[in-house]
Amino acid sequence: MPEKEKLRIDKYLWAIRLFKTRTLASDACKAGRVKLDSKNIKASHEVKIGETYQVSKGTERKVIRVTGLLENRVDAKKAVDFYLDMTPVEQTQAFKSMFHAPMLKRDRGAGRPTKRDRREIDDLKDDFFEKKDEDDN
Repeated sequence: MPEKEKLRIDKYLWAIRLFKTRTLASDACKAGRVKLDSKNIKASHEVKIGETYQVSKGTERKVIRVTGLLENRVDAKKAVDFYLDMTPVEQTQAFKSMFHAPMLKRDRGAGRPTKRDRREIDDLKDDFFEKKDEDDN
């Protein structure tokens, strides 16, 4: 892969497959969801090898260090060679466990939960998350 000396952050994030489109990467920069040293950066910021970026995408938070510059989008297996994922394990596990949380739905028109219903819901949530914490240890 030919490496360039100048590369925009939006193009880099798109190329390493953190965002599906370059427009989404650019919008994330404009919204302040891409940071360098806790400072917001513009989509036109030049990426340098060794820099560490904090990227927020929905509920997911990633910390990546640039190990190589990639101009064009490549498959996921090759893209991993151009960055180092430094996201703390606690954040990664918290994001994954969110998908295993119980989904509580109430029938439409059932109104607000009663005090008894609320206590049952809270107990169910507490039991679920305590069991997850015990399984991890």
